[in-house]
Amino acid sequence: MTNERKVRVRFAPSPTGALHIGGVRTALYNYLFARQHGGDMIFRIEDTDSQRFVPGTEEYIMEALEWLGIKFDEGVGYGGEYGPYRQSERKEIYRKYVDQLLANGKGYIAFDTPEELDAKRQEIANFQYDASTRMSMRNSLTMSADEVNAAIEAGEKYVVRFKIEPGEDVVVNDIIRGEVVINSSILDDKVLYKSADNLPTYHLANIVDDHLMEVSHVIRGEEWLPSAPLHVLLYRAFGWEDSMPRFAHLPLLLKPDGKGKLSKRDGDRLGFPVFPLEWHDPKSGEVSSGYREAGYLPEAVVNFLALLGWNPGNDQEIMSMDELIALFDLHRCSKSGAKFDYEKGKWFNHQYLQTRSDREVAEMFAPIVASHGHTCDIERLTRIVSLVKSRVNFVNELWEQTAFFFEAPEEYEEKSVRKRWDEGMGGRMNELIEIIEHLPSMESKAAEEIVLGWITDKGYHMGNVMNAYRLAVVGYCKGPHMFDISEIMGREETIARLRKAIERLG
Repeated sequence: MTNERKVRVRFAPSPTGALHIGGVRTALYNYLFARQHGGDMIFRIEDTDSQRFVPGTEEYIMEALEWLGIKFDEGVGYGGEYGPYRQSERKEIYRKYVDQLLANGKGYIAFDTPEELDAKRQEIANFQYDASTRMSMRNSLTMSADEVNAAIEAGEKYVVRFKIEPGEDVVVNDIIRGEVVINSSILDDKVLYKSADNLPTYHLANIVDDHLMEVSHVIRGEEWLPSAPLHVLLYRAFGWEDSMPRFAHLPLLLKPDGKGKLSKRDGDRLGFPVFPLEWHDPKSGEVSSGYREAGYLPEAVVNFLALLGWNPGNDQEIMSMDELIALFDLHRCSKSGAKFDYEKGKWFNHQYLQTRSDREVAEMFAPIVASHGHTCDIERLTRIVSLVKSRVNFVNELWEQTAFFFEAPEEYEEKSVRKRWDEGMGGRMNELIEIIEHLPSMESKAAEEIVLGWITDKGYHMGNVMNAYRLAVVGYCKGPHMFDISEIMGREETIARLRKAIERLG
């Protein structure tokens, strides 16, 4: 990277369905790199494959990245000087460069039908369209100019292929992987343009757009590494070597268990999302879970993803977006794949949830309480949340921890009843009711001092009495500090629950 060239990166998804979490990480790394270098980030839509277009995808991707705090400087929905930013709206631009390749002998027209190509595959094992086979095919290298023109005028469908010369070592200088050398003999003559829809394929559109939009760095997934030599050759074919971007191919996200690339099936099997937001597939009607709807905080997802395949060079794990920007370095990305530890993702969410104030968490929890048919003023709910926030990873887990505040127990944990509610416990609970009725205050500390003093003075078993008290009020023998519970619950409700337990348990 020269000092004169401004850093410009792009995130360029295809609108073919929900954005996979691996794509989110690619967008994040581009964002961190651009922000660290004071550069620009472009949002481009690569929709040249019209057959695979899925409505709603573009809006979904934009909403997901906005939720995560990954912001763009220009592109679809943002504007800018290099538009249009949808490839389907750039047909005329691409046609000019297709013609340029044809004119300088770097490309050729091919009329082979799908049936003819299938026949060749049957005839030649491991067939690929390249220097060793193209002269036996139906294309502008084997046909006369008149034959080519006549076929086009007759409406025959054709493609334009890139003419790759064999025997050349193509060097890709990758920031993460170092020097990657591929011999051109193993590359096929890739299709760059299809007359059927007057659109280029990914390979040509990508190169033209990156050049015209002055992209300085292409940061993308490892799966695109095999196409990098082709892209280098295309830059050369156009005479654009001096403006070629630097490549960085990120490690794959791997299954949490076993081998292979992370897939949606892994998430379904193990119970974690692989999409940032819930996705409703308009074709199948299938609904897939999302990190947002599963209760993850966006800053937790960002922190978790940032450390899948990259490390800051120290032991720090919790990092804000600003800290990630300051520390990010592509040279510290791993070459090998990163195992997707979804349990670690939960850990990150727990850490970030604890940094939110009790009131913030209470406000997030309030709709869940309402969905169970209860109302609770925010001050009381904040006090309830303060007792159990440290016990949960997600806001939606708070209901299980706090339901007893809103609903008196109808049943009592059988094991605790057998262990704690002996023959004389009903009488001791009646004594406790009398103590509570005469407490000057239900304030936790003051109430605790008086009740524990009574148990000691009477010579009762502390553990049994206190656990029976908890059992009567909560329904089971676990939870926050008992006197904090009774303070929030209030004198009247606490006594009512004790009386109910005595009636039920004897």
